[in-house]
Amino acid sequence: MSYNKLWKLMIDKKMNRTQLRKAAQISSNAMAKLGRDEAVNIAILGKICSVLDCDFGDIVEYIKDGEEHD
Repeated sequence: MSYNKLWKLMIDKKMNRTQLRKAAQISSNAMAKLGRDEAVNIAILGKICSVLDCDFGDIVEYIKDGEEHD
């Protein structure tokens, strides 16, 4: 998984990780998983999409094993 799209979108919206975490009401543990490109519950992604007014594809990208991501 890669959440690079999420970080770029947050920059565009001038929002930092703490602001997103509070607005989406997600745990700091979930935010840490996102920072490490680890899988999180789909409900967490839904909350983030709701706050950022976007779709899943706008914040997460599936990367096959062995492929590099930006």
